[in-house]
Amino acid sequence: MKQLVFFLLWPCFFSGQPALDGVEKLIGKKEFAKAEEVLGQYLAEHPNDLKAEELLGDVFAHQKKWDEAIEQYRKLANENPNNAQYHYKSGGAMSMKATATNKLKALSMVGDIKEAFKKTIALDPGHIDARWALVKLYMQLPTLVGGSVKTALKYADELEAISPVDGHLAKGYIYENSQKAELAEQHYKNAVLIGGSKTCFETLAKFYEKQNQPLKAMATLFDAERSLKLNTFNYEIGKTAAVFGVELNKGEQALALYLKNFKDMDGVPKSWAHYRMAQIYRQRNNRDKAEEYIQMALGTEPQNKVFQEEQALINRL
Repeated sequence: MKQLVFFLLWPCFFSGQPALDGVEKLIGKKEFAKAEEVLGQYLAEHPNDLKAEELLGDVFAHQKKWDEAIEQYRKLANENPNNAQYHYKSGGAMSMKATATNKLKALSMVGDIKEAFKKTIALDPGHIDARWALVKLYMQLPTLVGGSVKTALKYADELEAISPVDGHLAKGYIYENSQKAELAEQHYKNAVLIGGSKTCFETLAKFYEKQNQPLKAMATLFDAERSLKLNTFNYEIGKTAAVFGVELNKGEQALALYLKNFKDMDGVPKSWAHYRMAQIYRQRNNRDKAEEYIQMALGTEPQNKVFQEEQALINRL
């Protein structure tokens, strides 16, 4: 239950209401408490503004104020029973609340969570995220309290009919968590062939890592970099080499490319690439180079415990 449903990616930007422009900017800057304050004042004067009410629910969710978010979305869903997204967000907030509470309380919420997602699908038969939520829910619940691989596969079949890529990713997830690695691999590979997106490649690579198949993971990441030309995959190649101690030369070359072409949008700070370089040189017993790179990492994040632990390992060489 701890991992019940943990994906809520909600767009929170609205147009056509100049009075809410400031709220959108605050959300963009992650100033959620201030956005909540502004919305409270706005809704006091415009109590029937549905977009503002939904935005307030989103702001609560961003702050992990799950009780307030649930109340806000339920109010919207009750007053607008034919709006699929309100039901979906209500189910999502309840799911997140369930992950943050004790097991007994979480189990008591399962019925309402299922109902919210199923209502979403009834109102919007093409709703992908609600089906994904149900796939994960039925896989993560124990069988005795309603978990079911068969039901999860039913929703995965529905996903495949709507979006083949999502269908294969969902089936890969189901089979991976059912310890049917060969079937999971095939579906993840199908997702890569059909979709070829960053998510598809990353999912397949992470699957190989969890299966302790780092060479397959690296091959997938190389394919991803060649196909998508995203620098972030150079970091992932280097990370895999460093963590598993394989293809160290290729890992070093990939990390060098990552550092050379680094932009903030790549996502992983340069300090972590320096840390991975240090790991690689330590495994080669090259203390001087390992020390050089770990010092660069610590120079940016001196309190990082992971970097400090690597420093200790290097000192033992």
